[in-house]
Order: sequence, then C-alpha cells, then structure tokens
Amino acid sequence: MSKKRTKEQEFRRKSFWRENIEAILIAVVLALFVRTFVVQAFKIPSGSMLETLQIGDHILVNKFIYGTHIPFTDISILPLRKPQRGDIIVFKYPVDESRDFIKRLIGVPGDTIEIRNKIVYVNGKPLQDEYVVHRDERIIPGNRDNFGPVTVPDHSYFMMGDNRDGSYDSRFWGFVKEDEIRGKALIIYWSWDRELKRPRLGRIGKVLH
Repeated sequence: MSKKRTKEQEFRRKSFWRENIEAILIAVVLALFVRTFVVQAFKIPSGSMLETLQIGDHILVNKFIYGTHIPFTDISILPLRKPQRGDIIVFKYPVDESRDFIKRLIGVPGDTIEIRNKIVYVNGKPLQDEYVVHRDERIIPGNRDNFGPVTVPDHSYFMMGDNRDGSYDSRFWGFVKEDEIRGKALIIYWSWDRELKRPRLGRIGKVLH
C-alpha cells in the first residue's frame, strides 16, 4: 500500500507541475501574441508631442489597424486602413531602428509639404493643426521654421511633433517608410508626473486623436 500511495503522490506531483508549466507557457504565448499583433504599451520619454502627450504618459498602441507585421519580415497582412493625416503613430526611428519614436502624421504619399515661417502647408494649403504648440516666437535659420517644398515618396510618410519648436522629426531626418510603422496611438492608460511625483489622474483613459 505504501508503494502504491507513493506512486500516486508522485503522479499527482508531476501532474501539478506539468499543469502549471503548461499554464505559464500558454500565458507567455498569449502575451507575446497580443504584444506582437494586437496592442503594445509605450512610454512617452520626451516633450516632442506636447501638449497632446506629456512626459510620463503611458499609452497603448493599436498594432493591427495598419496591418499585422509578420515577425522577422517586412510583410503586413489584413490592414484595416492606411495611415491617415493626423494619426499619432509609433514607428521605428529611421536612423536607429532599435529605437521607437512617436509623432503625428502630416504628409501621406504624394503630398507636397512646405513650411514657411512655422506654418505648415500641405499641397499648397495651410494645415489646420489646432493641436500644435509653439514655445519659441523666433524664426531661426534652418529646417525647423522654413522647410521644403518636398514631395512624400510612395510607401513613405512625413512626421512632425505637435511641439513644433521642440521636436526632432521628418524636417531633420527624412521620411518614415511604411514598413517602419508599429501602430497608431490609442489611449493613455497611465500617466506619472515625475516632477510632482504623483499620477495625473485626469489623463488616464484619454483617447488619443
């Protein structure tokens, strides 16, 4: 009887560990699937998107709206729609693809972009950009305040930060290719004010446009 009981206990012990390991593996696979194909968390590290996004905002990024990228390839499948002007987009920084950037889409393929004394023109018309802030009244030489005109190539996009005087964007490093886009900013799920060391409760749950 003791040998039989010992075998039963050993069997239960093995079953316990096997069930838990299987549950953990399934959870890991599901988490990786969600992160790769559905939604991903992203933390705002800089003020380039002020006032829309604050330093310390934590956002969720919709990864399937522009199509799901098959891992280790540039292939995208099942897109719901193409990126549109005004979308807030997370993408691989073209100069260093190990880093992610977040900016607003200003120009789609075929658009002509020009900046004259801080005013952005798309196809010859001033862009209606109520979300933009300027923190420096000066007009300085270089691409920041006067740029172009340039035409956006096929399968590429022109990105700018909402904080126009404090954003390092397509004015300086060029276009973002379609296969470098990770997804569209969806919602703020957490926000932390590191100066006051407290959460910004009023920002939590804010849908991003």
